[in-house]
Amino acid sequence: MKKREKNTKEWEYEQLTDPMEGKAPSREKTDAAASLETESLEEILLAREQRSRKKQNADRKLKNLTPEQLRKLDKRAAKRRRIWEVFKISLATAVAACFAILFLMPIVLTITNSFMSASEIASNYGTVFQTNANGGKVYISEKVNLKFIPDMVSFSQYATVLFKSPEYLLKFWNSVILVGPIVLFQLVLATLASYGFARYSGKIRSIIFFTYVILMLMPYQVTLVPNYLVSDWLNILDTYWAIWLPGIFSPFAVFLLTKFMKRIPSSMIEAAQIDGAGEWQIYRRICLPLCKGAVCSAAILVFIDYWNMVEQPLILLSDSETHPLSVFLSKINSGEVGLAFAVATIYMVPTLLIFLYGEEYLVEGITYQGGVKG
Repeated sequence: MKKREKNTKEWEYEQLTDPMEGKAPSREKTDAAASLETESLEEILLAREQRSRKKQNADRKLKNLTPEQLRKLDKRAAKRRRIWEVFKISLATAVAACFAILFLMPIVLTITNSFMSASEIASNYGTVFQTNANGGKVYISEKVNLKFIPDMVSFSQYATVLFKSPEYLLKFWNSVILVGPIVLFQLVLATLASYGFARYSGKIRSIIFFTYVILMLMPYQVTLVPNYLVSDWLNILDTYWAIWLPGIFSPFAVFLLTKFMKRIPSSMIEAAQIDGAGEWQIYRRICLPLCKGAVCSAAILVFIDYWNMVEQPLILLSDSETHPLSVFLSKINSGEVGLAFAVATIYMVPTLLIFLYGEEYLVEGITYQGGVKG
C-alpha cells in the first residue's frame, strides 16, 4: 500500500510539474508540487529516524545485558551454527552414500556371483542369456532374480579359469603385455616433453602444444582409420607395435604434466642454475620429485584407460590369440555365464589394487598446485 501511495504521489507530482505546451506552470501547480516534495522528504526523514531508534534500542538492550547473558546468547548462536553444519554434513554424507551404493552394486554383484555354482547362476539369470533358434535374444518374460549372497559358495568357476582353461590366463597376460609398455614409455616421454613445454616459450612451442590439445580432445574412433593406415604402411599391422606406438605417443599425459610443471616456482629453477645445475639436473632433481604425485596420477589414469581398451585390438590385431582379456570378455558364450563373472572379477583385481595403492598419489596429483611443500 505504501509503495502504491508513493507511486501515486510521484505521478501526481509529475502531472503537476510537467509544463504545458508553450505555457509556464501555474502558481497553484507549483505550490502543489512543492507540498508533495515536502511530504516525500518528511517520509524519508521519518523512516531514517525509526531505523536509528531501533538500532539505538538494540544497542541499549545489549549494553544492559550482563556478561553471563551475553555468553548465553553466544552459546545459543554457536549451537545453531553447529546444528546447521551437522545437518549439511549429514545431508551431503547421505547423498554421497546413496551414489556410492549405486556405483558399487555392479561390482559387488559381479564378485559375489562369481562364487555361485553354474546351476545357481542359470536359475537366477538364465532368462537373460537365452537365445532363439537363430541365435538372437529372446524377450525376458520372467522376473530376473538379483542375488548378492550365494546359496552355497563354490570355487568351481575360479578352478576352471585358473587351472582347467589356460586361454583365460593367456588373454590376461596379453593385457599385461599390451598395457605395461604403454604406461612405462608414455610416462618417460611425457615427463621429458612436459619439461620442454613448461621451461620454454615461443610461437612454435604454442603451435605444437595446441596440436597436442586438439589430438587429446579427439576420441580414439576418429584417429582409428589413420592409425590403421600408418600401421599398414609401417608393416606393423597384426603386431603389438600397432597398439604400443599410438599409446606411447598419446598426448594426455603430456597435457596433464605440462600444466603441473608450469606451477613449479621459477625461483627454484633460477637458484639451481646459479648453483651450476644443468637442464638434466634440474629435470631429474627438481621437476621429477615435485611432480611425483602428478606422474602417479597420470600412470593410474593411463593404465585404467588402456586396460579396458577394446577397439584397438579388434581393428589392429586380426589374430584372436593376441587379443587382451577385455576383448575376450565380450566373446564368452551364454553357456559360460559363471565363468564370465569369475573372469571379470580377476580382470578387476589389478585395477582395484593400483587404485587403492595409488589413491593418495592420485588425490595429491589432482589437488597439489606445485611449488615447495612446507
